[in-house]
Amino acid sequence: MKKLLEGYQRFRVHRWHAQKALYRELDKGQAPPACVISCCDSRVDPAAIFDAEPGDLFIVRNVANLIPPYAPSTGLHGTSTAIEFAVLGLKVETMLVLGHARCGGVAAAMTGAPAGSVFLEGWVQLLDEAKARAGRDQGALELESIKVSLNRLLTFPFVAEAVAAGRLKLAGARFSIFDGKLEVLDASGRFVAA
Repeated sequence: MKKLLEGYQRFRVHRWHAQKALYRELDKGQAPPACVISCCDSRVDPAAIFDAEPGDLFIVRNVANLIPPYAPSTGLHGTSTAIEFAVLGLKVETMLVLGHARCGGVAAAMTGAPAGSVFLEGWVQLLDEAKARAGRDQGALELESIKVSLNRLLTFPFVAEAVAAGRLKLAGARFSIFDGKLEVLDASGRFVAA
């Protein structure tokens, strides 16, 4: 906690002070043009990767940047709720599924969840469809998982409707932490350098 509070003090003195007008404007509400669904890996920060200012991105983070199946129920659905809010509430124009190289969640899908895990095993089973196409190649599985998540987004009726009406564009990309490169999914289904 000490390190977090020290960081807050630096933020308050430097960044907040320099962007005081922006933060006061953002206090009136948010209207980000893009939603980024990213892994919660501490090394993958969408705001830093895309050099975004506060208010630019609505960010949803979970293990391995996965989209669960559309399954309305009385259960708790954090990722699905955030997707719904982004599309229906914020009316984002772009929804990007951002994977990354050397993803621990993808590795867990290949090798199994750590002993004692309660939730992770079931979560990474969302990658079974991608594993069937990618085999035992983790890099290929990282790319296939992005494609599977994009397809799952289209099972959400409000997403499919917004895409069909031209109000929402879906995109996929993978960031390589170690060389800083970004690959973007093109119309042909291939990942190409950005």
